[in-house]
Amino acid sequence: ALMEIVSEPDLRSSAEAAECMKKLRQILRYIGSCDGDMEKGSLRCDANVSVRLKGSSTFGTRCEIKNLNSIRYIVQAIDYEIQRQIEILESGEEISQDTLLFDVASGKTKVMRSKEDASDYRYFPEPDLLPVEVSQDKIDLIQ
Repeated sequence: ALMEIVSEPDLRSSAEAAECMKKLRQILRYIGSCDGDMEKGSLRCDANVSVRLKGSSTFGTRCEIKNLNSIRYIVQAIDYEIQRQIEILESGEEISQDTLLFDVASGKTKVMRSKEDASDYRYFPEPDLLPVEVSQDKIDLIQ
């Protein structure tokens, strides 16, 4: 079955994203939800990346890197994308809100498609997929 997990924008580095995915994969394996085999497509990561000036509370324009299939590629893609966005902003240009792919051969992100506005990134619940609710008793048992 397809499951989509969406988090708040609270990760600050590729290392944090990697740790989050490792823990998530460990939990999903433990509860038997999936085998976590990223290379075979059992688990994928779409990473939204934006940079902002130090001290600013406003998020920058985000780009979404689709279908990352290993922890190593998550780190490489996010690190590359952070640097790419910094270079664009430091040159006085603006970030284009795009959906990106990560090319593992070049180590670079590439535009897959452009987003016209921020609403294109909104999460829309799938009416055929029911929410998964884990009881506190189950959480306590697993812990």
